[in-house]
Amino acid sequence: MSDKSPETKKMIVHIVDDDHAVSDSVGLLLTSIGISNRTYNNGQEFLDAFCQSDFDKHNGCILMDIRMPLMSGIECQRRLEELGCTLSIIFVTGHGDVTTAVESIKQGAVDYIQKPYHEQSLIEAIQKALSKNANQQSHLKKVIDTKTKLATLTNRELQIMQAMLDGKANKVIAAELGLSQRTVENHRSQVMEKMSVQSLAELIRIVLDAV
Repeated sequence: MSDKSPETKKMIVHIVDDDHAVSDSVGLLLTSIGISNRTYNNGQEFLDAFCQSDFDKHNGCILMDIRMPLMSGIECQRRLEELGCTLSIIFVTGHGDVTTAVESIKQGAVDYIQKPYHEQSLIEAIQKALSKNANQQSHLKKVIDTKTKLATLTNRELQIMQAMLDGKANKVIAAELGLSQRTVENHRSQVMEKMSVQSLAELIRIVLDAV
């Protein structure tokens, strides 16, 4: 399974918990409602899997216990951040770990579920995390598409586009670049066609999003 771009893979919930009974029951629950999942016995096991070339680093989320032997969920979160992980993290926490869980959200986690939790609360948190991930991947795909289109522009077209983004009129661009206004208009038309946009406002929006 190669690390392909967004929207080509199925969403997977990665369950990281040293309590096999808990991870198995959550796995069965998610499977019963059609959500793919994988279980890991501890943070290190998940990190090892994450570093494999066939691990899908784009689609899904992580459901992780805060208190685990060898490596806490918080430490695992820190290491994942260092590895550039963008998968949303939901922490499962006991009563005494709420302060830690709140701090983890400041570090990038999307939510935490306190034990004992209701199945519906767990499902809602996971669906929220998956939805956030899907939005991120959709935006990433648009950025990749825009950068691919930008790569097709010639140096002259890039000059013209930058001037367009700066709000300069065709005659001003022509004077600055030593071109005829007709030539500028032709280049401008090529830019719009290659970037697949219908208006200057649309061009500005997609280019700014890709920066």
